[in-house]
Amino acid sequence: MIATSSTSQFGAGDQVIVTGFDLGMNTAGGFGQYISVPASWAVKLPQGLTLKESMAYGTAGLTAALCVMRLMAFGLSKDSGEVLVTGATGGVGSVAVGILAKLGFDVVAATGKTDEKDFLTQLGAKTIISREEANDTSGRPLQKGRWAGVVDAVGGNILATAIKSTKYGGLVAACGNTMSADLAVSVYPFILRGVSLLGVDSVEIPMNTRLRTWQKLAHDWKFDLSGFVSECALEELSPKIDLILKGGIRGREVVDLSR
Repeated sequence: MIATSSTSQFGAGDQVIVTGFDLGMNTAGGFGQYISVPASWAVKLPQGLTLKESMAYGTAGLTAALCVMRLMAFGLSKDSGEVLVTGATGGVGSVAVGILAKLGFDVVAATGKTDEKDFLTQLGAKTIISREEANDTSGRPLQKGRWAGVVDAVGGNILATAIKSTKYGGLVAACGNTMSADLAVSVYPFILRGVSLLGVDSVEIPMNTRLRTWQKLAHDWKFDLSGFVSECALEELSPKIDLILKGGIRGREVVDLSR
């Protein structure tokens, strides 16, 4: 919520969302109670979302929605076939599963957490596969074509495997590199199957795209957030971040600064 504003674009008391840009990098204060940011970074909270819900989505949810938008803009539909989501219990992955399921897609969730099948099923995943199944180490340039679309936040060999396993004309949205920033894949999926690799950025996206995406999250793409959001106090944040880095958190964690 805005305390003071030096621009007519916003006023005191306005509820806004700020994600991406330089926040958390050279601009500190992402977990502060007060922070000064350029007006061009702020998005008015759309009707249909509470502030808590907007931060339950956060940067990860915005990124997931951008991936889905990109796939659909290039022609992916619920009739296209199975859509793979890698890192499915993480922030991007879990929101992607929820959005795609809400839209009627046949979602296959890949995860290394075998004890989280119920969580992913409740989000709407129809099929759950292990990390090992999503991580081919055979060295073959192509796998059997299965995926019509992919949302990948993992990168590395899992992204390479997804590309090699995407069927003719399929689409792969890549937005992360938690496994690796390297991509060892031949040109065969692209020139023999016509697979398209779509890069997705949530940091410097144009404001009109940012606004449109938040509107989607507030209305048509909004799903039940109650089962995958946890809260913590600021004092609990450091160990929570350690757990995130170890892959020990599922869904989203919201910091309650009032606790």
